[in-house]
Amino acid sequence: MKFSGPAIGLWICGPLMSLIDTVVIGQGSSLELAALGPATVLCDYLSYVFMFLSIATSNMVATSLAKQDKDEVQHQISILLFVGLTCGVAMLFFTRLLGAWALTAFTGPQNVHMIPAANSYVQIRGLAWPAVLVGWVAQSASLGMKDSWGPLKALAVASAVNGIGDIVLCTFLGYGIAGAAWATMVSQVIAGYMMIEALNNKGYNAYAISVPSPSELMEIFMLAAPVFVTMMSKVAFYALIVYFATSMGTHTVAAHQVMSQLYSMFAVFGEPLSQTAQSFMPELMYGVNRSLVKARALLKSLLIIGALSGLILGSTGAFVPLVFPKMFSPDPLVITEMRRVLIPFFFALCITSCVHSLEGTLLAGRDLKFISLSMCGCFSLAALFLMLVSSRGYGLPGCWCALIVFQWSRFIMALRRLLSPDGILYSEDLTPHRMEKLRAA
Repeated sequence: MKFSGPAIGLWICGPLMSLIDTVVIGQGSSLELAALGPATVLCDYLSYVFMFLSIATSNMVATSLAKQDKDEVQHQISILLFVGLTCGVAMLFFTRLLGAWALTAFTGPQNVHMIPAANSYVQIRGLAWPAVLVGWVAQSASLGMKDSWGPLKALAVASAVNGIGDIVLCTFLGYGIAGAAWATMVSQVIAGYMMIEALNNKGYNAYAISVPSPSELMEIFMLAAPVFVTMMSKVAFYALIVYFATSMGTHTVAAHQVMSQLYSMFAVFGEPLSQTAQSFMPELMYGVNRSLVKARALLKSLLIIGALSGLILGSTGAFVPLVFPKMFSPDPLVITEMRRVLIPFFFALCITSCVHSLEGTLLAGRDLKFISLSMCGCFSLAALFLMLVSSRGYGLPGCWCALIVFQWSRFIMALRRLLSPDGILYSEDLTPHRMEKLRAA
């Protein structure tokens, strides 16, 4: 609880920033609220593609700390900071050169009226890409050192800056969606700087950047590739839902923007369960005092907590737009569309915490090949269902039913894998799950 409690804040801050943007912009313009849908796909969902940096950093730093080799920890932080900075600069240029093209291709010709507002948001937010990815590496290094308070302080300050900036720039100065983008961008730069300073305070030089060797790049790739495939599947599916919702008109995509931001906000409460599994399971699976019985007991506890928290989160998440819809938009057409998806919203959200517990355990056991392959399978199944319900004219509720299929199929496949006699919680043979074998695979 001491470790995962502050970690909740780490996961909340990102969706909270976008939710603040949604609430503030929704009070002024339904068009700008709708434009946030495709804009946040490029700004927020696309950032999850680089989650492999976070996983690789935590894993490599924690492994080196176990060897008590501080020099190796410093070197790994330096090369990962280089990778993060390189990816951030590449994304900055992508946004500047191809942002408008990507938005136009995504929204389609029938929604060309959204492009100017969406592109304004994307171009401003894109300036923070290097700071965002470098900050992620620094944050993950701190988590690998079992410090969740330092990153939490940085993100708490960033969230406060974002909230105040939104109110001042949008409500009082009337800058609209551009003002929200500036507030979020500045807050992300501040967060990145504070993450680096938190790492420096632990005795490491977070300003030292080293170019990785080909072998070091291969090591990062072997660890990150399955995670990359997993995150790409998630991002692609969420983006696919936004794509189909965008084709249904301005009011529908505005409603979906509100509900998807609420979903993201409440879903992240399950992420600390995944982080807890990744932090405590390896010792029980591979440590000196290895005990698969205790590992199974820990997973049972995580699932019970996940089920209870899922019911609470699902009920609370559905209650807010049902009772306080005008907090997000005064438009009655947007409110009607929001209320149409409350039931599938609940069923998709209530299982999310359990999914995080199971997938965190699989990550801890380095069953990465299964995670990536199963995620691709779940994506394919849910995408086919999404295309079917969209072609039959089921509207936004059909899109959210596809999310139910996606989430529950992930839950069923991960649970079956962990309960299998050959799974990582029952098999005494560690060979299939060692990194050497994964590299060969």
